[in-house]
Amino acid sequence: MIQINQNQSFPIDDILFSFALESEAAEVFKNYNTLITGIGKVNAAYELSKAIQNKKPALIVNLGSAGSSFFQKGDVICCTKFVQRDMDVQGLGYAQYETPLSGLPTVLEYGLKMDNLKEGICGTGDNFEMGHCSDAYNVVDMEGYVLAMIAMKENIPFLCLKYISDGADDNAAEDWFVQVHKAAVAYGKILGLNNEEVLVL
Repeated sequence: MIQINQNQSFPIDDILFSFALESEAAEVFKNYNTLITGIGKVNAAYELSKAIQNKKPALIVNLGSAGSSFFQKGDVICCTKFVQRDMDVQGLGYAQYETPLSGLPTVLEYGLKMDNLKEGICGTGDNFEMGHCSDAYNVVDMEGYVLAMIAMKENIPFLCLKYISDGADDNAAEDWFVQVHKAAVAYGKILGLNNEEVLVL
């Protein structure tokens, strides 16, 4: 079992661990139900939808690297709110980040809270952000929003943990290449995957 918080735990065999890249999962997750989606919202949406059709998991866990000018490099942040940061239809009178006619709020709130982790707002978009200046979100990635949205529509609990690999600034690309391999190790420790009983410490 993996204990998410005081009230929620899930059997390890019923959990789907979702990563954009194999390098984010590394060897730590090789013995678990792992989905590698590829980079970006379209790839993530396609691969997760296909995986849910094949076997509906009890819990979807999105793990990966992310940028932030708010949190420190090496922090693991639990994202419980999501913004589609590259959605901009203000020219037609919609709010920034609002998806027209979707019925969804600008900020999608769908994510479990994990004990002892800081919470963040994840801004998802199909670009590698290197000049973060928005107050609407404090974590930057390329898949989280769409994974959360699909989990919500399918009524599957969702946990999103992001390892801060860069500052979403001018040094983001260089920092990402240095830090990304550390993400899997950090997740393994948090989720207790090196322990026989697989419990969160």
